[in-house]
Amino acid sequence: MGRLDTNPTAFSAFDDDAYGFQPLNPDDVRSYLHKVVDFISDYYKSIESLPMLPDVMPGYLRNELRSVPPTSSTPFDVTMKVLTASVVLGMTHWASPNCFAFFPSTNSAAAIADDLITAAMNSVGFTWLAAPVATEMEVLALDWLAQLLRLSSSFMNRTGAAGHGTGSGVILGTTREAMLWLPGRVRAATLGRVCRGLDPLHLLQGMLPHRLRPCQHPRLPTGPETNYALDPVRLVEVMQADADAGLVPTYVCATVGTTLSNTVDPIGSIADVAAMFNAWVHIDAAYADSACIYPEFRHHLDGVERIDSISMSPHKWLLTCLDCTCLWVRDTHRLNDSLETNPEYLKNNASESGNVTDLKDMQVGGGHRFRGLKLWMVMRTYGTAKLQEHIRSDVAMAKMFEDSVRFDDRFEVVVPRNFALMCFKIKPHGGSMTKEDADEANRELMERLNRTGKAYLAHTVVGDRFVLQFAMGSSLQEERHVQSVLELINKTTTEIMEEQIVAVVE
Repeated sequence: MGRLDTNPTAFSAFDDDAYGFQPLNPDDVRSYLHKVVDFISDYYKSIESLPMLPDVMPGYLRNELRSVPPTSSTPFDVTMKVLTASVVLGMTHWASPNCFAFFPSTNSAAAIADDLITAAMNSVGFTWLAAPVATEMEVLALDWLAQLLRLSSSFMNRTGAAGHGTGSGVILGTTREAMLWLPGRVRAATLGRVCRGLDPLHLLQGMLPHRLRPCQHPRLPTGPETNYALDPVRLVEVMQADADAGLVPTYVCATVGTTLSNTVDPIGSIADVAAMFNAWVHIDAAYADSACIYPEFRHHLDGVERIDSISMSPHKWLLTCLDCTCLWVRDTHRLNDSLETNPEYLKNNASESGNVTDLKDMQVGGGHRFRGLKLWMVMRTYGTAKLQEHIRSDVAMAKMFEDSVRFDDRFEVVVPRNFALMCFKIKPHGGSMTKEDADEANRELMERLNRTGKAYLAHTVVGDRFVLQFAMGSSLQEERHVQSVLELINKTTTEIMEEQIVAVVE
């Protein structure tokens, strides 16, 4: 029979060091962070000269670093040297002014400063009581941003000094997180409405009416006749066909700034269609909603007062680095009442009063970072005027690029530019160049541009054709960077076409 050794020296928690291990020693915190801040500042000073894409192969890092964890401690200076030598080596530099791929991934001094502060505080805000300021800062920041976007007051947690609104919001990690969380909640709420009166045990066992089983997610094709936006007439036809088949149309997702072509769906018309079937309407405005703080673009949200939820990602274009996706809902209780969790160990007077937001009920997981602080710090530091100036500048530079492409008859603008992103391509020319040849020429153009290390462009497929995307928005971009990439595109295109002429002659 075993027994514990009662001699305390036999199992001391510390080494010979009188103070033991102190991972948050204040002097170390100050020293380490000073070194990190210097590294960040130097990185931004040199980032324009770094190759846009890393010249590494999959698995490179395992060859750079040890394959087993260290047993003993290492001076922080050594750790920073490894970071500089091996980690930066494998970076795709999203913050570079030479990055024109996908959507922008903006940043700012205020957002970087917040990440240091948030990491230090290490708040875990599942309930209001667990993190009062983290919860209330998130509510405040979301209400501020809702006002900048001129959303309906029904989306706001507080409509004024007098009390609460009907809506609420939460800051999630990414748009996909919102897309995973929201439809499940909506379906659960619909089950509660359609299946009212059924035995709850039957619902838990999956004994659902046929019209709610299985869960279906049809996608509607789009085309050039609507500039690749969702057609409300087609939407009515599909939803009516589902209803006629005994199904329950439940959820419609429209987009302001689609991933493929940056198209804007007609929000008001889609909301009208969804209302015919009592379906939930969500607007995915991850990229483009940031532009709607500028009055010139606010009309893209016309009709938003008739939709049920909307999400956007300030980490894309509003100077608030990852992760920051804002989700607002117009009727909080319609969602939270369906899947709210309230175990005994989380019960407290504040939550039970109904006067506070518990962020655990607005997301998949339980714990929640102090995300509202970053959004608040960006808005508080720069103010509406400078944020609008940032958007206006990016749009103006994107228009400059578009005008240059339209002026060159070798290219075609595939979808009219919205905001600061456009799709373009080399078009068939010379009579002998087929569409397939043009696709290959565009692919070659993109690959050559990216191999130079001086630019990074991505592609998409629109109308079955390979096209290039050009996205403005890096926090460091200026007109000279646009001029530089235009010169590189023109030079590379000329080289490709001259090679094709030689190949035809031969």
